[in-house]
Amino acid sequence: MVRNSAVKGGFSKYQEGIGKRGEEIQHINPRRSTNQDLTNQEVNKIIQLKPNSFPVGIDVENPFMYPISEAQLPTAECPTGTIPILCNNRQENISTKNTDAIVTSQQQEVAGIKYFDDIYGTQATINIYEPMVKHHWDLSGSWIQIENGPDVIGAGSWVSPSFSGDSFARFHISWRDEVQNKSCNNHKCPGFVQVSSSVVLGGRIQPVSVYNGPQYAIKFLIFKDPKTENWWLVYGEEKTAIGYWPSSQFSYMKEMASKALWGGYVQGPTASEDSPQMGSGHFASEGYGKAAFVRDIQVVNDDNMRVIPNPVKADPGSTNRRKYTYEYYGHNPNGMHVYYGGPGSYS
Repeated sequence: MVRNSAVKGGFSKYQEGIGKRGEEIQHINPRRSTNQDLTNQEVNKIIQLKPNSFPVGIDVENPFMYPISEAQLPTAECPTGTIPILCNNRQENISTKNTDAIVTSQQQEVAGIKYFDDIYGTQATINIYEPMVKHHWDLSGSWIQIENGPDVIGAGSWVSPSFSGDSFARFHISWRDEVQNKSCNNHKCPGFVQVSSSVVLGGRIQPVSVYNGPQYAIKFLIFKDPKTENWWLVYGEEKTAIGYWPSSQFSYMKEMASKALWGGYVQGPTASEDSPQMGSGHFASEGYGKAAFVRDIQVVNDDNMRVIPNPVKADPGSTNRRKYTYEYYGHNPNGMHVYYGGPGSYS
């Protein structure tokens, strides 16, 4: 999660297994409660299984002429009525207190586009790389995020050895709400209601992009269900639902978000001084195939329509242009686009 400038419920283990990428998975039934698994969450007795409607927009034939393939979110085959919980990396051993500290109390640099408006959701396609990180506590993310005051919702890819136990690009979600009053990730604390029986939060994303080689990306959509007011996360061209954040846990973002961010960020105890790579590890000016991008950026308005962001309200930039740059390359009928990233302190 960029600093502001789960099934919700007690779970009982259903069974254990191995995910499609060899990672150890627990299959959890969100409707059963032992108050022993995960974070002793209370059962969310009424689960919304799918959005009542999706934001409407015009998707034209993509004028982005460069070849891009879809990266695959991590999945596991779970029995009906259960969800996959990753349990074979450091995520299960890191407390929510420490996770919160990673987000809120360490050095951070950001490059991409900030956007200010009344926002009811956002859709964007994120280029997936595995940037190099210098230190154990470093994190480098490719990210989309919406927020209002202290309330924040975000999703994307992280490389974070301290959180994941390795240096792979992994799929993560993160949020901050009035109920928890701290930053939360994946299933480490209550707040996210997962409805997908296959997507593994914290699992490895594959394939990843190669500098001057094949490029892979994932489309994410975060939006507010007009009927329930829950904030949904879906992905891919088919808009597959992963889950939602109940609106009841937000105060400032109960109605709408006021800010969005698309791009990359790094953080860690020395992230501003001895910095990890961001994006592809190369500057934005190198362009397609060499610099990371976020493309087809859209926002959802109060009519539940996906629209192109107003360029006047967009603020592309970088907090440290010596180490990370951005190239805002405008928009087309599918939305805004931006290149971002850099080598950090790597030569």
